[in-house]
Amino acid sequence: MIDTVIFDMDGLLIDSEPLWGQAMREVFASVGVELSMELASHTTGLRTAEVVDYWHNYFKWRGKSTEQVTNEIIDLVTDKIIKKGKPMKGLDYILDFFEQRKFKMGLASSSPLRLIDAATNHFGIKNRFQVISSAEFESHGKPHPAVYLACAKALGSNALDCIAFEDSITGMTAAKAARMKVVAVPEAHNRHNKRYALADVQLNSLKDFNDDILGQL
Repeated sequence: MIDTVIFDMDGLLIDSEPLWGQAMREVFASVGVELSMELASHTTGLRTAEVVDYWHNYFKWRGKSTEQVTNEIIDLVTDKIIKKGKPMKGLDYILDFFEQRKFKMGLASSSPLRLIDAATNHFGIKNRFQVISSAEFESHGKPHPAVYLACAKALGSNALDCIAFEDSITGMTAAKAARMKVVAVPEAHNRHNKRYALADVQLNSLKDFNDDILGQL
């Protein structure tokens, strides 16, 4: 019986993906790398260190270590989220929906825990989750299912009894690999990507989820 819901954060609950893109482009520019929005989209959903390693292997910059670049990106995007970040449409609605139905609620993000804590505290939603899991502490990040499996285990739930909400292909793949039901809410420009057919449900907004959809999962 489905009794647990696990949410991604960036791009799903918080409109932070554009801010991640800005932060990455600004920091990468400091090492002479010009990262377009199109290029940046190739690494959406990965852990920050994995993104930096990927582009370091591609561009071979010098002057700053990958660790330094990673920390600068995390610091900058955290600052941008606090100053400019906005909740996604339907944030309160979807959290209220599952709270009212007594679901166990978790958050499973690729972001480092210090960023998750800063963002969820800023938006006043941290205490609405019984468990918050960061892929920072897993052997593999998304699309590997590790962070979803860890979150389910900490909630005392079987993965088969979980619904995962995701916005990215990478995250959706991770949740499906964990054998969870997946509700995908892609960004508007990405809704026609055929790979989202892997999800059990695809929505345009969190507010589109309802009891009829829940009953079909």
